[in-house]
Amino acid sequence: MTNDQKVIVGFLVGAAAGALAGILLAPDAGDQTRKKIVSKANDLKDDLGSQLSSTFGRLSEQVNQTLGRNFDSNGDSVARKMANETVDA
Repeated sequence: MTNDQKVIVGFLVGAAAGALAGILLAPDAGDQTRKKIVSKANDLKDDLGSQLSSTFGRLSEQVNQTLGRNFDSNGDSVARKMANETVDA
């Protein structure tokens, strides 16, 4: 896990714990508390989805850049050449 991922996970866990503590310690009726918990859980889900989408986007970009570097000047895949050399041997 990279440092960026650790920071994101730490932030999300801290935010969830803080929100849960704030809701549970607030002097509201049970039904109001449950509505707040559902609302906060939905907000957290949306935030997590956004963070995951961003992370997967960066990962996809890195994979594409890496794959782009694995082609020689003729456009042949270096991995394919290595596999063919192994089969031919």
